Amino acid sequence: MTVVPIRTLVRRPGGIRLSLERWVPALFLAPAVILLVVYLLYPLLSSFRLSLLNWNGLGETGRYVGLDNWVQLRHDPVFWQAVRNNFVLAFFSVLIQLPIALVLAVVLDEAGRGSRLLKILYFLPLLMSSVALGVVFKNVYDPNFGPLNSFLQAVGLADLAQDWLGDPHYALGAVIAVICWQNIPFYMLLFLAGLASFPRELSEAAHLDGATETTIFWRIKLPHLQGTFRTGVLLAVIGSLRYFDLIYVMTGGGPENASDLMATYMYRTVFNAFQLGYGSTVASAMFIIVTAAAALALRLSRRFQTEV
Repeated sequence: MTVVPIRTLVRRPGGIRLSLERWVPALFLAPAVILLVVYLLYPLLSSFRLSLLNWNGLGETGRYVGLDNWVQLRHDPVFWQAVRNNFVLAFFSVLIQLPIALVLAVVLDEAGRGSRLLKILYFLPLLMSSVALGVVFKNVYDPNFGPLNSFLQAVGLADLAQDWLGDPHYALGAVIAVICWQNIPFYMLLFLAGLASFPRELSEAAHLDGATETTIFWRIKLPHLQGTFRTGVLLAVIGSLRYFDLIYVMTGGGPENASDLMATYMYRTVFNAFQLGYGSTVASAMFIIVTAAAALALRLSRRFQTEV
């Protein structure tokens, strides 16, 4: 009896030859492709389709209005303020989170095994629910009974006490501080993983040549972390432009839309105002902006790495 290997070509009616090997990878990839189509591609296309309708979400079908929703979005000051707030959040996320996370990662990496407890403590904010954190810090920022204002008054800095979440000048900054505090541990772990792959022989050789720790960090370790830093920038930008939960719990986008983001504005438009067509337009525009910003951030980071 002759055993036919899998590589053998199988004849189909009509004389067409197909290799079984060519279809095996496709069969393994099929479940992932189906999930992407069902949960990503189809909702995305549906969002663009709904953006052409005037629909409150309650009837069976909406009224086709063409590009009217997009024209309205173009002249919507609340939406563009939300876009500006998203980019402010992205800017400060990169400016604050990544440098602090890098410093913590370097310190913990140098500490060795003795840093295990510190790693756990630093990682705790990331394990907490964003909704729970929003409730906690909403009470922390309370102008009358919050511990922040009470502390400022106790140390003689009562003039600095503010209505942190009720004043349009401070609301966005107050929320950004909480977001950065929560997400710094994630980027710290990202940099720790990058430092773990750093060859120790290079540090030892540099020490033998008389290099200081500062020189080793700037000339050897930091260039080694360029890929990790680029990944961190990309994740920070995308995450900031898609952010929703903590800001919605703490401020709901207020006061006077001062802390509004694209996601919070979309949520209120769909579920509070019942404008499903216009909310889908906001969601579609949000997808375009996030994709363009991510592509630009990736391109700039690659150019910076090439120049360095």
